[in-house]
Amino acid sequence: MRVAISACLLGAPVRYDGGSKPVPEVIELAGKEGVEVLRVCPETASGLPVPRPPAEQRGGRVLLADGRDVTEEFALGSRLCGDDVVRSGARLAVLKAKSPSCGVGLVYDGTYSGRLVAGQGVFAARLDEEGICVVTEDTVRACKPSVEHPVAIVLGSGLGHLGTLVRPVRRIDYRDIEGFPLSARPVAGHSFEATVGTIDDVPVVVYPGRIHLYQGYSAAEVTSLVRHAHHLGCRDIVFACATGAVPGMAHVGLGILTDQINLTGRNPLAEWDGLRDVESPFVDMNEAYSPYLRTIARGVADDLGVAVEEGVYAGVLGPCFETPAEVAALRTLGVSYVGMSTVNEVIMAKALGMHVLGLTLAANESGAPSVTHETVLTEAERHAEDFERLVRGVLRLL
Repeated sequence: MRVAISACLLGAPVRYDGGSKPVPEVIELAGKEGVEVLRVCPETASGLPVPRPPAEQRGGRVLLADGRDVTEEFALGSRLCGDDVVRSGARLAVLKAKSPSCGVGLVYDGTYSGRLVAGQGVFAARLDEEGICVVTEDTVRACKPSVEHPVAIVLGSGLGHLGTLVRPVRRIDYRDIEGFPLSARPVAGHSFEATVGTIDDVPVVVYPGRIHLYQGYSAAEVTSLVRHAHHLGCRDIVFACATGAVPGMAHVGLGILTDQINLTGRNPLAEWDGLRDVESPFVDMNEAYSPYLRTIARGVADDLGVAVEEGVYAGVLGPCFETPAEVAALRTLGVSYVGMSTVNEVIMAKALGMHVLGLTLAANESGAPSVTHETVLTEAERHAEDFERLVRGVLRLL
């Protein structure tokens, strides 16, 4: 996997003051097996000297602290480095936060007072136009697993075998999880015992089964595992689910979820007592599925030669499969995958500030005849090895 990284984050003395800003988590990512790094610094690429006065954006221009206008230099460096990144084939760029060149979402406001405003660095904007996922070192740091912050993995129908890969430290009966219904019984392909431990030395909490709205449970109960994972310190959460592939939009096989449409008619936040304790009940659902985690998953799949598609997921109430008219409507909505779980869990995870990766096994063509829960489990078994390779590859890069 090719990744463009700001040279200063890797320890190169290229900043305006002649220093660097090495970040251990970024350096660790750069040193992972299979990661090819392209070091970038658009400011030095443009010929700006080191050291020099600091620069900030103001009124659509980039100015040095001494008043000199270096807008053209920043544009030149961004173009040169951007061309290098595009040629390299990198899908991910990790850039220095807040800078007028590399800032993502926030940049200094031009007063040299340390105040931040919403905005994009010149180079970051250039890469964004090319469709490259651009994040800062803050995202890499936030998504890095640790014993205090393990990765949560919630598994769907037929995908629970991944739980057997865990080197266990302890096990948790779902009945001991607050909010999980004591009377719940797993459907075929699910198990109700979470395992805390490691997969390939990466700390994880694996939940090898879930409950569903169609079984008569509330959205608050369905999302109890998410709240439990958050309580355990998990900041990254992987949702895996079996789905139907909407003909013309996706094929049977593995997929990465890019966005979602909640067609269940339910929202866990409307039923969650904890919502009373938050500042606002209105959760921003933009980038519900982390672009950073999605890009890593895509890169891992390509490197492993695992066939993976990407698309929008629609969550429905179930338990019946879709009619031909419903399939046609879903296609019109731009839906690639349809299933009976996940959307409410993602809403809860986003409300709790977690980073979400959605993976699916499209076990059947949506609307096809003769689909049963048993055929779904059979198809899941057929793709189990590739699914495990994909998840393990993502964990390794995190």
